[in-house]
Amino acid sequence: MTSETIISIFLGVGLAASVGFRVFLPLFALSLAAYFDVWALNENWQWIGSLAALITLGVATLVEIFAYFIPWVDNLLDSFAVPLAAIAGTAVMVSTVANLDPVVTWSLAIIAGGGTATAIRGAGATGRMVSSTTTGGLANPVFAVVETGTATVVSIASIFAPILAAVLVIIILIIIFRIYRSLRPKAKT
Repeated sequence: MTSETIISIFLGVGLAASVGFRVFLPLFALSLAAYFDVWALNENWQWIGSLAALITLGVATLVEIFAYFIPWVDNLLDSFAVPLAAIAGTAVMVSTVANLDPVVTWSLAIIAGGGTATAIRGAGATGRMVSSTTTGGLANPVFAVVETGTATVVSIASIFAPILAAVLVIIILIIIFRIYRSLRPKAKT
């Protein structure tokens, strides 16, 4: 595997993790990067760098970000965002991975891209539901700021420092795993 391939995998995993926080923001970041020739995408995915895709993803990003600031609407969005995150996480991996056999690319995209995005989106949706039921939705905007900020930071890191993004993804997944373990009912012995 070449260093270009490894870096492209880190880019894909970082953007897939970001998709777990906001579905459209990482796609918009990738569209910007492709439009301004920061990243070259796979041949079949170059449309993401078009002006039409850039505008469409930009509008979708703004709508998504602001919709998450409305308590209970955010929970409704999560019901759609979990399956969309799996699809978008897979798509960003496929669009960015370079120089691999298609079977390996798609396997990696489904497992690493879709899996990472779904794990993070599922944890976020669960956290938001807990926030909604325990605070009546009052804490949800804070939750939205943290998610949007994390998606922004990881997306930018993915594009400009993919290795750093991969490290951030590992840290995020460790934090999610620890929170899950701490909330899981203890088995009685």
